Amino acid sequence: MGEYAALIMFGAVFCILLLGYPVALTLGGTALIAAAFGIISGTFDASFLLATPNRLFGIISNQTLVAVPLFILMGVILEKSKIAERLLDSMGRLFGKLPGGLGIAVTLVGMLMAASTGIVGATVVTMGLMSLPIMLKSNYHPSVATGTICATGTLGQIIPPSIALVLLGDVLSNAYQQAQLSLGIFNPKTISIGDLFAGAIIPGLILVGFYLIYIVCLAIFKPQWVPPAKETKPVTLTELISSILPPLALIGAVLGTILSGIATPTEAAGVGAAGALLLALSNRSLDSSQILEIGKSTLKTTSMVFFILIGASIFSLVFRGFGGEDLVHQLFDKMGGGVVMATLVVMLVIFLLGFILDFIEITFVVVPIVGPVLLAMGLDPIWLGVMIAINLQTSFLTPPFGFALFYLRGVAPQEIKTLDIYKGVVPFIGMQLLMLLLLAWQPALATWLPNLLFAR
Repeated sequence: MGEYAALIMFGAVFCILLLGYPVALTLGGTALIAAAFGIISGTFDASFLLATPNRLFGIISNQTLVAVPLFILMGVILEKSKIAERLLDSMGRLFGKLPGGLGIAVTLVGMLMAASTGIVGATVVTMGLMSLPIMLKSNYHPSVATGTICATGTLGQIIPPSIALVLLGDVLSNAYQQAQLSLGIFNPKTISIGDLFAGAIIPGLILVGFYLIYIVCLAIFKPQWVPPAKETKPVTLTELISSILPPLALIGAVLGTILSGIATPTEAAGVGAAGALLLALSNRSLDSSQILEIGKSTLKTTSMVFFILIGASIFSLVFRGFGGEDLVHQLFDKMGGGVVMATLVVMLVIFLLGFILDFIEITFVVVPIVGPVLLAMGLDPIWLGVMIAINLQTSFLTPPFGFALFYLRGVAPQEIKTLDIYKGVVPFIGMQLLMLLLLAWQPALATWLPNLLFAR
């Protein structure tokens, strides 16, 4: 297969994925077929495959990854128990009488939903089903309504506790250690998921601030696009507190225990799942059929994540066996421009891959390949992780292939044109790109809080 076998294998994966084959089977199957051809042609050392059992055992025994099913369970419970519906109702009644009030309510509820569920698809679909009919009934411009829902739904990519950040933190931790070992540092520093959570808080809140400023500007300059809600009755203080306090307390408990060092992310995820269940039971919003549905949904999503992780692990093993890492190093060296050009190229590739792959595949396949190379060039792992997360969030919003657009299109009424959705997300894409530029200009936006909390 020659010296470019690793890149040929990489390209073959994406061609096969475009044909609609399952991601996990595509990754593992392509890698094993490539390894077989390599063994026959003498370009691949079969002893690399002997490391497969150890890698798979490392996946199932990784304590950090135990947080994944627990965070998924927490998000599914909150989604099914109608806690978000009560929150949206209270916030809508609080701001609804103001121009742009519903947009502000949707943005704030979307932020809390993102922090609670951490799953982009679930947040976009839930917010689309709950808030889009209300906004359209109040004569919101279709582009504004759909754009706001798509953008706030993707906040689950960046606002902790996010499943994307959990997976990205684990992968970057391994990449950081590899980078240091390649530089001859045999007592490598480590980063944790808590570091990445802390690094994502300020950029995430800035993004929410951008969204709110945009809606306020619309209320001032285009009030006919964001009119007050119709037939809105006032919300009482008791109703407001009872709907906002529980999810805020739950998010505070999860993030607070992680950032204060009281609990690991896995332990905090257990607290979050148990707290979500208690909230749902206290609201009497769960029945036996819903509990069964929650269990099935959690099992299905968790199985998908770990199945992809297994396939990606085999793929990266064979990729390294073909000298893929060295090839990536050489390509970056030939490119010129140093770390800046290398980072730009990687970010562009990740952005484009976000059109056809979910964050799970990109995290498990692309980041382990390029991460050690970029980190060995001196990039801060926390900054790189936050940049990747926001980059993917932007990709999920970008027409014509952004995942968030497809999620909303699936639940939006027929009278909403796809072009309306595309137009609606354009201002938010601009805000995302501005956030990336701010992070590139001021990396401290991502690194200051982790340094303060964990004395990195």
